[in-house]
Amino acid sequence: MACANKLGVLARNISSSSALQQLVKPPIQVFGIEGRYACALFSAASKTKALDAVEKDLTNLQGQYKKDQKLRDFILDPSIKRSLKASALKDVSSTIKFNAATGFLLELLAENGRLKKLDSIINAYKLIMSAHRGEVVCEVITAKPLEGAQRKELEAQLKKFVASNETIQLTSKVDPSIIGGMVVSIGDKYVDMSVASKIKKYTDLISVAV
Repeated sequence: MACANKLGVLARNISSSSALQQLVKPPIQVFGIEGRYACALFSAASKTKALDAVEKDLTNLQGQYKKDQKLRDFILDPSIKRSLKASALKDVSSTIKFNAATGFLLELLAENGRLKKLDSIINAYKLIMSAHRGEVVCEVITAKPLEGAQRKELEAQLKKFVASNETIQLTSKVDPSIIGGMVVSIGDKYVDMSVASKIKKYTDLISVAV
């Protein structure tokens, strides 16, 4: 209950109007702790028309987080007091001129000891924003990098599975362990068409038969 109350504070932080106390519902559901924080942030940013500004803040912060070892150490170090982290992040947010909702999120995460979830919260917010823009996030894993023509053909096929007002946001990864074929995640759907999964299936059948 305490966590829920604090998330409510995040969503209500900018405005004191009782008419704006209800959370703005995100276009998709995102579960887990990261989902709750991301949804509350989406609500707060939506009320102040700062959705894009907050996404820009978080994207820049995530890039810095990934390349700056000192920043990661500071954020993840459990020996540093939560109050000190909150104060430091408040100063940084003010200096960089982060949107108020972004800055408050960082303070709240520090105070609640949730900074280790920062990267996943940012990813959750990005996922919500993609849905807000009518984008359907799709990830394709192949054993070898996709060539230009293959990627275009795949995008054309995947578009058949989304609504006419939606667009495909395709990302591709390479994993030699799947041997061949591909693994596709589109929205909340998941299809494993890899050679590795077929080999495992047949191996399991043989094992049961023997």
